[in-house]
Amino acid sequence: MSDTISSGGRLSTLAAAFVVARRDFVASLWSRSFFFFLLGPLFPVLVGGLAGSVGNKVEQASAQPVIGIIMQARDADAMMDAAASLSPHLAGALPELVVVQRLSPGETADPNAALKSGMGAAQAKDRNLAAIVSGSPRAPVLTGTAGAIDQWQGPVSLLSAKALGAGPSSFPPVALSATASSTAHEQHGRLLTAQSAQLMLFLLTMMLAGMVLSNLVEEKGNKIIEVLAAAIPMDAVFFGKLFAMLAVSLVGIAVWGSVGAAIMWAGGRTLHELAEPAVGWPLFFALGVIYFAMAYLLLGSLFLSIGSLATTVREVQMMSMPVTMAQLLLMFFATYAMTQPGSKIELAASVFPLSSPYAMMARAAVNADIWPHLAALGWQGLCVVLFVRGGARLFRARVMKSGPSGAAKPKRKQPG
Repeated sequence: MSDTISSGGRLSTLAAAFVVARRDFVASLWSRSFFFFLLGPLFPVLVGGLAGSVGNKVEQASAQPVIGIIMQARDADAMMDAAASLSPHLAGALPELVVVQRLSPGETADPNAALKSGMGAAQAKDRNLAAIVSGSPRAPVLTGTAGAIDQWQGPVSLLSAKALGAGPSSFPPVALSATASSTAHEQHGRLLTAQSAQLMLFLLTMMLAGMVLSNLVEEKGNKIIEVLAAAIPMDAVFFGKLFAMLAVSLVGIAVWGSVGAAIMWAGGRTLHELAEPAVGWPLFFALGVIYFAMAYLLLGSLFLSIGSLATTVREVQMMSMPVTMAQLLLMFFATYAMTQPGSKIELAASVFPLSSPYAMMARAAVNADIWPHLAALGWQGLCVVLFVRGGARLFRARVMKSGPSGAAKPKRKQPG
């Protein structure tokens, strides 16, 4: 006899869970509703894309980049006159200029400090000050972030030539001085990557974990769950349903990810435009899949427990709402913990099971250590087992009215 059969003649928990998972996975994958399930995220993505496009237009219209000038008074006035002279002929090609500080003879100023504070210039207040031009028209120095100074190097040289009254073939060289250090810029980019990964993980989990609850309530209504519970251990039923819906979700994510990657590739966008996470992109994606699976299993096991207590769809909705709101608060908790590296808050977010996947996903973006992820995944896996077994025990006690054995005893028919 196969070792997957227990001594009592029933399937072992692992084998029974695989049977249930295969049954639910195939039934869900080949159903008509699965096609509409795949189309579901396209609508919020379309709306989000339109909203983002409109928002970018508004931002571009309200926050045009401005270049400040810190020069001797005569040189600053010459640069402003050159800009006024060239602007009608080169509309949109020249940046807007603002005099941040007119220097007296022998006076000096720090362009880096001026770029951060504006040096009290009324014209530069609440403006998108992108760079500072210092030095003189004959030897201008452009200070700013790497992207800004590369973009405005040519226009500044043209303005300097006009300010000097030089001919069309004489353009002063522009010295570049990047303000932000590469370490600070990289850390800021990694924090953005971490925040984006947390948000994506949360949205996918909340959008997909509800399938476990709806599946359980449906099978409770048509008594299928009672038939399964009478034939196999209740733990196996819960594990099977959890992993079946997880597999269906991963299929959906694979389809959406492929479509998204194709769109990015067609639009000429690559991952090189984003800050690379500390653990590298391949491991970061792998951890993303694993942490999604853990977040899904943890939340799904709670939904299964809720389904064991509810008898109607209305009760399910009322009981699942507090869990959903609590999960949103945990997401904010994990996001806040990301800003407190090495603190007790980050440790608490990493240890608490329901916030742990989000906190550790952010950690992968900003910290290259691998061993904390191994410890966190082991802890999360243990919590999944405990949650599922607790939910199965609750289901047996509240629905099946049976003891720990999990088998529903058939009622003896009373003689008429």
